[in-house]
Amino acid sequence: MKKVLALLLVLVLGVSLAGLAKAKVGIVLDVGGRGDLSFNDMGFKGTDQAAKDFGLEMDVAQSSTAADYLPNIRNMARSGNYDLILCVGFLLGDALKSAATEFPNQKFAIIDSVVDEPNVMSIVFRENEQSALIGALAAMTAAEKGYKYAGIVLGIEIPVLYHFEAGFRFGMDWGLKKYAEVTGKTPDVGLLYTYTGTFDDIAQGKAATEAMLAQGAVGVYNVAGPLGVGDLQAITEAHTNAGTTFGPPYYFGVDSDQDWMGNGYHGLASGMKRVDNACYSAVKSVVDGTFKGGVVSLGLKEDGVAISGISQLADFIDFGIAGGAVKADDFYNIIANWAQDRATVPAYIWDAVDELNAGILSGKIVVPTANTGDEMKAIRAQYTLGAP
Repeated sequence: MKKVLALLLVLVLGVSLAGLAKAKVGIVLDVGGRGDLSFNDMGFKGTDQAAKDFGLEMDVAQSSTAADYLPNIRNMARSGNYDLILCVGFLLGDALKSAATEFPNQKFAIIDSVVDEPNVMSIVFRENEQSALIGALAAMTAAEKGYKYAGIVLGIEIPVLYHFEAGFRFGMDWGLKKYAEVTGKTPDVGLLYTYTGTFDDIAQGKAATEAMLAQGAVGVYNVAGPLGVGDLQAITEAHTNAGTTFGPPYYFGVDSDQDWMGNGYHGLASGMKRVDNACYSAVKSVVDGTFKGGVVSLGLKEDGVAISGISQLADFIDFGIAGGAVKADDFYNIIANWAQDRATVPAYIWDAVDELNAGILSGKIVVPTANTGDEMKAIRAQYTLGAP
């Protein structure tokens, strides 16, 4: 009888302890890593917030090289401890494809890639839509201010970045036509673009931006994550050398609202890609039992992408404070600087950007995109924009 009671006690305690164990979520980052103040930090931000809101434990695996991708994913999956493993970045796609077939009962999610396995939620974005808004703003501002070009500095030439380039080209074309319609003047503004082949070499970002500014670019759109730090450095130095504080050249941020960077002086607007919201939703789907494999596409309509505005600025200044990139005492100064910089752009341009945004939301305006090299060549041929 005592043995039976002891056995029952062990079983009861085992069930109780299992009930007390926290659910876990794992996040695997690509080589870009934390500290980029855009893509990877946004993935961490959303996952971390979900873990706090739903009472989960969170573990992070940082990849130092591409060779780390599969081992990092595989080690988490092999443990059997994770209710969801989130892979943040297109570069992790092939590794996840292998791991997902090895561990068919493990739930996975990936950002920026499609992995066609039943246990993988593939979250992609219509970056072409956000980039169209930035392209229109950049082109119209260049025409208004008398600049010859708008610039875009990209990272590695992969399909995800084709979305950005295609949308930016379309947006510039739309904006220049709108400028001619509103002002009655024929604009002469071209596009400067370059793929640096890297996401983490800040010096390359700075050099690429310096070259564009030297050719007469009104500003540069960062489509290379951490490389944008170099873009902003070049733009800040250009202002210092010219003795200017506000106005062109401008920095156009990416992924997060980066308008606060540089104390709000030169970040005119950002093409926001809400990786944080996507990661949060993926975790929530596991918690509430609605997780399913397949493709989830997020654009303007789904609040997956956007152009930055005042409503996001305060949140992302806090994001910078949390990351140690800005002092809390500078909060209101940043907002004031940002507002003054935005005031250098006439209201008719902001109205035009709002018009384009509304047209995309309604479906009246369809922004083209590209997923292959050939498709991108066709977009470049259609929207040449006088690039040298």
